[in-house]
Amino acid sequence: MKPDGVIPDLATDPASVAARLDGLPVGRWHRGVLAAVGLGTFFNFFEVALGSLLVPLLPAGWTATTAERSLLIGATFAGEFLGALLLSGLADRHGRRRMFQLNLLAYAVVSVGAAFAPDAATLIALRFLLGVGLGAELILVDTYLTELMPSAHRGRMLAAAYGLGMTAVPVAGLLAAALPHTLAGFASWRRLMVLAGLGALPVLLLRRSLPESPRWLAAHHPERVAEAMAGIEALAGRPSTAVPASVTRSRAHPAGHPRSRTPPGEAPRSRLWDPALRRRTLLLCVMETLGPIGFYGFATIAPLVLVDKGYSVVESLTYSALTALGYPLGCLLLTRLADRFQRRTLVIVSSLLVALAGTVFGTGTDVLVIVPAGLATTLVGVVNATVSRAYGAELFPTEVRNTALGRTYALSRLVAALLPFCTVTVLDALGAGPLYLGCAVLIALMSVAVAVLGPRTNSVRLEAV
Repeated sequence: MKPDGVIPDLATDPASVAARLDGLPVGRWHRGVLAAVGLGTFFNFFEVALGSLLVPLLPAGWTATTAERSLLIGATFAGEFLGALLLSGLADRHGRRRMFQLNLLAYAVVSVGAAFAPDAATLIALRFLLGVGLGAELILVDTYLTELMPSAHRGRMLAAAYGLGMTAVPVAGLLAAALPHTLAGFASWRRLMVLAGLGALPVLLLRRSLPESPRWLAAHHPERVAEAMAGIEALAGRPSTAVPASVTRSRAHPAGHPRSRTPPGEAPRSRLWDPALRRRTLLLCVMETLGPIGFYGFATIAPLVLVDKGYSVVESLTYSALTALGYPLGCLLLTRLADRFQRRTLVIVSSLLVALAGTVFGTGTDVLVIVPAGLATTLVGVVNATVSRAYGAELFPTEVRNTALGRTYALSRLVAALLPFCTVTVLDALGAGPLYLGCAVLIALMSVAVAVLGPRTNSVRLEAV
């Protein structure tokens, strides 16, 4: 921290850098960044979709037991748990851009390798390794876009990137259904894995043009900030507003703001459970623990619920295909809402709507009620999950943002891996109605936590949230 009364270098001061980034006119350059980042998320969601789609495509001997089927589905989630927990801090230490490249390269190599797995055990192990890289990737998307996009447009731009990525869910379903089971002696599930790995390579090349986050550089390599900002402004245009003198002198931290409490003479080394961040860390832990119930719990158990209600397997799979449209449509809807309404409010309202729609689906008996309620559950669940990610990324300072997101995101991966075991047990014991009512209560509790603990973030500079 600079001594009192000393005006920081305007070219490298974090407050000046933040003001220049927030003042950039949104145009072709920002959309190019969104495309490069969003296409990377495509493969994350493609792998999530493959988790359940691979099971019927694999050799019968590989999925003969419940344990084998569960491991094949849960291996990627378990890997994401470990990757988010252990690798998230690397992006805070070594930079966003470098980790973006390493994550995607590792994914491409392991995905192609998994296509040639000789047995179920090898495939499970390789899908676990895939998950390790993916767990580090998705949180980095939140961190990078939150730091780079102008504050007035953060919400809709993050939603647009996720919308591009979530098209992978219906695409994966379509490919799994359309590809011949065997072609030239090569099984369709192997072709899907090769396609995923090779498809990531063009995105890897596209991401080479991405700049390092100037906010991260200001905190770790201030000597490189001027060059990075000059390059961004040459492509995106100059800031549309001047940098206020008061901001450049105060490092953008309002008096008394918890992020400004750094002891004189020390670099900011915030800790997640320090008094300044404890409330936000607790909030994000609650969101990442309960949020997956709305996003993964309702969606993954829905086909089994329909079978339990008396519908055929074909009818339940048709339902799944219809509701898969809710993934990109939910993000499209959020692009219209994310910056018009407080993201805190959107998290609360969408949580309650997920609970309501899920309850209607779980207790409904008529197909004319069940299908619309299921589509609404998926659509609003996507809105809730995506706006929650955008909101969570705004709550922490640059120095620990990716670490905070990674360690809390690991909770959601753990919950997602365990959910199928819990929900199937409750479904068999009590039926769909009590199962979905219980899930609805837990999701509603999340909205209460956000209302009590969450600050407002829309159009607020990250350093001042």
